[in-house]
Amino acid sequence: MPKRRDVVRVAVAGASGYMGAELLRLLLGHPRITVTGVTSERLAGELLGRAYPHLRGLTELAFHDLDAEWLAGIADAVFLALPHLESQRVVPVLRRRGVRAIDLSADYRLRDPNDYVTWYKAPHTDLAGLAEAVYGLPELHRKAIASAPLVASPGCYPAGAILATAPLLKRGLARLDGIVVDGKSGVTGAGAQGRKIEPMYLYTEANENVQAYGIASHRHTPEIEQELGALAGAPLRVAFTPHLVPLNRGLFTTASVPLTTTLSTAELLGVYREAYAGEPFVRVLDEGERPTTRGVVGSNYCDVTVVADGRTGRAVCLSAIDNLGKGGAANGVQDLNIMFGWSERAGLEAPPVYP
Repeated sequence: MPKRRDVVRVAVAGASGYMGAELLRLLLGHPRITVTGVTSERLAGELLGRAYPHLRGLTELAFHDLDAEWLAGIADAVFLALPHLESQRVVPVLRRRGVRAIDLSADYRLRDPNDYVTWYKAPHTDLAGLAEAVYGLPELHRKAIASAPLVASPGCYPAGAILATAPLLKRGLARLDGIVVDGKSGVTGAGAQGRKIEPMYLYTEANENVQAYGIASHRHTPEIEQELGALAGAPLRVAFTPHLVPLNRGLFTTASVPLTTTLSTAELLGVYREAYAGEPFVRVLDEGERPTTRGVVGSNYCDVTVVADGRTGRAVCLSAIDNLGKGGAANGVQDLNIMFGWSERAGLEAPPVYP
């Protein structure tokens, strides 16, 4: 396990998107981090505070072109908030130079390289990095994250779905056929997109509207199946449908899970409390309480609950996260804290934003 460091130099590649901006909001207030560099292909040379006025006065950094060797020379750890398939160009250099990396794209999340051909229509170009990458959900892989040179932070939909259902799979209480996951995300889940805005994300299309997309084909599906299957000890299939809802940020998951035995809501909640006992960022709600996206926005929290549906023999599992928080940047900071032996709450102490 790497030695604990008091102050770590951190850079962010792809810092001009929503995920990168949220990372910087958290990192610039982190007590053990010095942010030493940020990159953006489209904003190279521009001051960070000019591109993102909410960070004005917190840093004098300017965006730099994406250069892996430059990043390796100025940082002890690098966050990669790049478009999918781009991190594979940078990570090999960081690994060779001994710089630890946390990738927020999908490039290192899937263990089987064939899945990249199936779901991303391109072969993986860094098989050595893929083999050593650790899936960065602390609630499942905390011990491995601590010593990992490369962490693949979960996608937002998988984070919500896995945390909503993991206790049932881990205890063998879920049947492996017929699991249905419904996810609803705010528009920041699509990223800042620059000039390539898809019509569904325009204000006039997203406001006062709910839309399903990626039906039976969303790229987060194999990620959910991979992690839940590992918990269950057997391969499984999940019917997953994502939806776009008119929120800036926030993600709500409803999962319907067939049970192997009849359990009451109180008994199911007992299973969840046991599974998440001591977890700093998972809050299991009391019977009758329901998660809301408003209750977690701006934070790394995941609020979860479960309700028994005795009529159908299923559990209805609910979770709420911030898609840029536990579904992205904040979870990545939690990973970094674990990797360097700090309190997992470092830089993440602030409560959710309300209203």
